[in-house]
Amino acid sequence: MILQIILFACIGVAMEVVFTAASDFTKTRSNRLMGYSYIWMLPIYGLVPLFMRVLYPRLEDVLLPFRIVLYTVLLLIMEYATGWTLRKLTGDCPWEPGYRGKRWAIDGLVRLDYAPGWALACLIFERLYLALRWL
Repeated sequence: MILQIILFACIGVAMEVVFTAASDFTKTRSNRLMGYSYIWMLPIYGLVPLFMRVLYPRLEDVLLPFRIVLYTVLLLIMEYATGWTLRKLTGDCPWEPGYRGKRWAIDGLVRLDYAPGWALACLIFERLYLALRWL
């Protein structure tokens, strides 16, 4: 299980770096493709296999599109909860500056317009979990 947590943490952060590089490219057109993440994301992404261990056995008979929608809703709730917790503990939510004031943002902690990207991440996480669940 420890190996799963480490792998999910690293892969989640890597996906985030790719996403931020691609997002910034659309704004800056810089070929440097510099992405970024936050150190706080390692333990947050490390929670994914723990949740999958509980959720997947209960949902494996549900059609994939419905599972992905449910995972995405739960992920958005977790994003809000972890952002709120970080704000209370440290005085700052690291992703808030990029979320604050955006049309689909909720309290600067979640962006609903990112839901399709999170849905793709959830699909990747489920496939990764299935490939690694025996570790």
